[in-house]
Amino acid sequence: MTPVTPATPGPATLDAADPLAAYRDRFVGAESPLVYFDGNSLGRPLRVTGPRLARFVDQEWGGRLIRGWDEDWLALPERVGDDLGRVCLGAAPGQTVVGDSTTVLLYKLVRAAVALRPGRTEIVLDRDNFPTDRYVAQGVAAECGLTLRWIETDPAGGVEADQLAEVVGERTALVLLSHVAYRSAWLADAPRLTRIAHDAGALVLWDLCHSAGVVPVELDAWDVDLAVGCSYKYLNAGPGAPAWAYVARRLLEDTERPFVQPVQGWIGAADSFAMGPDYRPAPGIRRVLSGTPPVLGMLPLRDMLEVLAEAGIEAVRAKSVALTSYAAELGEELLGDLGVRLASPREVERRGGHVTLDHPQMREVTARLWQRDVLPDFREPHGLRLGLSPLSTSFAEVASGIEAVRHELVDLRR
Repeated sequence: MTPVTPATPGPATLDAADPLAAYRDRFVGAESPLVYFDGNSLGRPLRVTGPRLARFVDQEWGGRLIRGWDEDWLALPERVGDDLGRVCLGAAPGQTVVGDSTTVLLYKLVRAAVALRPGRTEIVLDRDNFPTDRYVAQGVAAECGLTLRWIETDPAGGVEADQLAEVVGERTALVLLSHVAYRSAWLADAPRLTRIAHDAGALVLWDLCHSAGVVPVELDAWDVDLAVGCSYKYLNAGPGAPAWAYVARRLLEDTERPFVQPVQGWIGAADSFAMGPDYRPAPGIRRVLSGTPPVLGMLPLRDMLEVLAEAGIEAVRAKSVALTSYAAELGEELLGDLGVRLASPREVERRGGHVTLDHPQMREVTARLWQRDVLPDFREPHGLRLGLSPLSTSFAEVASGIEAVRHELVDLRR
């Protein structure tokens, strides 16, 4: 088979012109020849995180011991939440908190949201939403006697405004959507979809797992009600790192319809150490918490938020757009003759931080790539997903990975 010579600019030229290129050196392993296309599933660790964790063990945990809770640790969920809101979410202080897993926080927020809309009997979501979102919604619907209204979407796209407008109405309690589709990278028009839901009297819960840290978000300006996200993808906080939740201040301060989440634990109580006989929720965002804060898990998150604040989320988004555009163009140039098609939006304003390439043999290709230290994701039915974390991914890395995909597809044809 005749080699294909790409017409796009060379990766060396693009890397030389990249204003964020130097940030790559801050990540563990970035200097290796391994090609990492999975930053939207698990981000690389920062080099500063290992020493920070060691200092914490020696000085704070080992030195301060139980005193650490009063001196710093109990305040971390709200403090780190405020930093996250400021750097990545467009959220004023007092509305974001860190703790639990994404699944647990989704349950808490979905359950609280439907309770805020008594008499309404439907939750609206799409068939291609991330499995956890769908499973949690199914569980809450069964628990509360509600009905799920499904939006059918193209796996290479996402929820459009007219699709949402068609299904919401006076029965809708909650609309549950992902800002960036996990399969296609479809970037939803969050402000418009939020307005459509609000016009029907419903609340909106946005899943920002594939947005936070790579796509600018303006939760306050968009009038979003609720949001949830993880911190181990583009926020690089490590495997099993805690998730976070956003609840709009107007919901937290509403005395006529109090925001009550269903998992009542001691940390979310008004006076945690009173150990009283009855639960009274804490004022503000702290009421979303239940159990002991995941202190160790928040340390890498703080490191990454410092880096994102330094780089600027708009600059990160610009690099992300450049990377995904390069991957899409190079993929079509080098792989198009092999039957590969782009399964992500072409329009950059409709695309998040990853690109999916479809081919019937991508499952086999993924397994082969992992054997040669090229690490993408595979997503059903035929998707090779390239998660390009802007601060740790180079254009040369993208080019090397796409060339490896071509090699494996050609080899499978023999």
